[in-house]
Amino acid sequence: MWTLRASVKIFIGAGIVAVTAVAVFYRNSSKSKKPTKIIEMMEEFQRANVHMKDPARVEELVTELIKGGKENLQIVSDFDKTMTRHMYNGQRVPSCHGVLDNSKVLPESYREEALKLRDKYYPIEMSPVIGPDEKYKSMITWWTTAHDLLLECDLSQEKIADIVRNSKLQLRDGVNRTLELLHANDVPLLIFSAGVGDILKEAIVQKAHMYSNIHVISNFMDFNSEGKLVGFRGDLIHTFNKHEVAVHHPEIFERNKSRRNIILLGDTMGDLTMIDGMPYRENVLTIGFLNHNVQENLQLYKDKYDVVLEDEGSFDLMNSILQKIL
Repeated sequence: MWTLRASVKIFIGAGIVAVTAVAVFYRNSSKSKKPTKIIEMMEEFQRANVHMKDPARVEELVTELIKGGKENLQIVSDFDKTMTRHMYNGQRVPSCHGVLDNSKVLPESYREEALKLRDKYYPIEMSPVIGPDEKYKSMITWWTTAHDLLLECDLSQEKIADIVRNSKLQLRDGVNRTLELLHANDVPLLIFSAGVGDILKEAIVQKAHMYSNIHVISNFMDFNSEGKLVGFRGDLIHTFNKHEVAVHHPEIFERNKSRRNIILLGDTMGDLTMIDGMPYRENVLTIGFLNHNVQENLQLYKDKYDVVLEDEGSFDLMNSILQKIL
């Protein structure tokens, strides 16, 4: 006959076996749930301010970029509010035009008029409800008027360095590392900016390094033989006509036509058109910096950009992707 003690021992033993089996099951289950996708294993993609409408599509693009390697890669980026910060220490960081607007090197009368223009047209540029046609026309008026005001300031080329040096323009954290990685691996970087090219290039010189693999398309000042500003060279580039400049200048992309994998970085809807003149593209990963009207614009940005970075101050995600590719 079974004794009570023997029954208890068997009952306890069976319980231990059952608990052990459950523990093994959950341990094996947890092992099977380890990240298996590339973007799941990248900490930068897991941050709360990173948004993706279609993570599977992003995974596919990142995988293709890695397979293609550095030989097939090129980068196309906006500058203001993309490579530069939007905010720093609670204050708005100036754009290239803003650097001029705030500079005490220029007459107070210019600064007053320039700031009036910004107060009038900047809300139009960033509005989530104003249509593209009205924005397009407004940007032409803003840029043209601002450039005409500059022509009245007797600005000399030699003052550009001091204007940038005394400005509050700030590159995003990690941009220097991005430039270093791209240069070290001979990956071309096209900076496509509606700002002022002279200010942009001087900012990179002072705050990073203007490497030989960097090409800038922007509004460049035209100085006479005495170094005085007399106008701007080439076609006007504003936030919403980058597609026109790209289409009309195919030579820009011809030199890198074998590089069919692209990472595009921008902060506006207009920036998405920067590669419209590039017929050879195959895999394009778009990364958008959402700096304004976050709640109102988030869904729109998710619909248009593959990855959206909300109020992001760094290039951490960009550098993480590059380190996988290079």
